Amino acid sequence: MADKLAIVTGASTGIGYHLAACAAREGYDLLIVADEPAIHAAATRLAAEGARVQAVEADLSSLDGVDTLLAAADGRQIDVLCANAGNSKGGAFLDQSLEDWRRSIDTNVTGTVYLLQRVLSAMVRRGEGKVLVTGSIVGFIPGPFNSIYNATKAFIDNFTEALRNELKDEKGVTLTTLMPGPTETEFFARADMLDTNVGQSKKDDPADVARAGWDAMKAGEGHIVPGLKNKLQVAGSGVVPQATLAAAHRKIAEPGTADR
Repeated sequence: MADKLAIVTGASTGIGYHLAACAAREGYDLLIVADEPAIHAAATRLAAEGARVQAVEADLSSLDGVDTLLAAADGRQIDVLCANAGNSKGGAFLDQSLEDWRRSIDTNVTGTVYLLQRVLSAMVRRGEGKVLVTGSIVGFIPGPFNSIYNATKAFIDNFTEALRNELKDEKGVTLTTLMPGPTETEFFARADMLDTNVGQSKKDDPADVARAGWDAMKAGEGHIVPGLKNKLQVAGSGVVPQATLAAAHRKIAEPGTADR
């Protein structure tokens, strides 16, 4: 196992960091990446627990950033990929800058799809490998005041389901989609959503979410929604009108709702 390599993106904090910790505990060498210097501190913490870790600071919203990450693997076989990197900017869409909303789309969709194609192609050629992609239950919900993020997660949830079907005859390769609900991470601060109901609400523990995703991936499951409340919300999204779901999302995501 010591020679096996796991790549974890968005691993500086939150779910990504805890996914890396899961891999470290199972003896994987780690290649972790984020678009901020905090990735190096994360590597130090993981190394202190005995893991062999290489940290890369790269912007995965660009194809060059993904290429930089893959080049850091230096030709090594990638046994596990946890594609967890994500970006969001809350607030009204019309108030957002082109740079902000495009960065979300390029990180959550374009960079993720490119990384999956590169890594899965190699896994399929050799007939072995496991991939975990972080989607979200918000992919089932129209998201006023976080509209771009929800839409990108709808893409990821849908895309991975389709791709999983394409890979169904590749017996040694599995693709799992982790679809968490609100989780206690840096996400809401980075998205400027701390003044919202969802930003101030009690959220799931990122270590628990990561462990659920990791275990599902190792078992070769297609997807995992951690937590009963989140499972019920996903089930309800299939029968509740989209306009009703959007109205409910507005109540938790509109700026200033934390004070109401």
